[in-house]
Amino acid sequence: MNLYLRYFDRETLVSTVDEAIDFLRAIDEIDMNPLLEADIREYAASDMYYPKRYKVHPKVYFIIIKTEAATMQDFKEKKAIHPTIPTSDNRSSAIPTLVRLNEERPGWYEGMIDFKRVLLVPGTGKFQYRDTQFVACVKAVSGMDCYERIVEHLRELVDERSQFPSAKGKNFKFRYLGKAK
Repeated sequence: MNLYLRYFDRETLVSTVDEAIDFLRAIDEIDMNPLLEADIREYAASDMYYPKRYKVHPKVYFIIIKTEAATMQDFKEKKAIHPTIPTSDNRSSAIPTLVRLNEERPGWYEGMIDFKRVLLVPGTGKFQYRDTQFVACVKAVSGMDCYERIVEHLRELVDERSQFPSAKGKNFKFRYLGKAK
């Protein structure tokens, strides 16, 4: 497992945590203290593969990403993306969301979307965003088509200032129910 680190235009790919800490110590703006060092070591030792960012100053961060890439070129070309291990009970979790979204399987889909709905607050006359969940069964040809049909329907029903999440994010889920008859 290697670590990719970036701070503005400075970047490196290292194979050990000590090399990563040495890289960060060489940057004057980063205050390398024992707490930060311990947190970086803990992140590197953990099973989590999400990128981690650390605050240097307000609105200024450096990032660390775990990767299987052997070289910087492989990392940049995304040749060493961490593989997802399929579980026996849920085959769909092993397939990337983007592939599942665009897979064409005409039939019925159950789509669930969490979005920010604009609602009028009685008494004050002001508007506020409220988290809202909407679930529907939709006849569609793909997960993306299901998402588009749900959002199109909601746009007709709710205030135009309501905010809808990306179909690729965690706020939209769908499952294939079966072929349409």
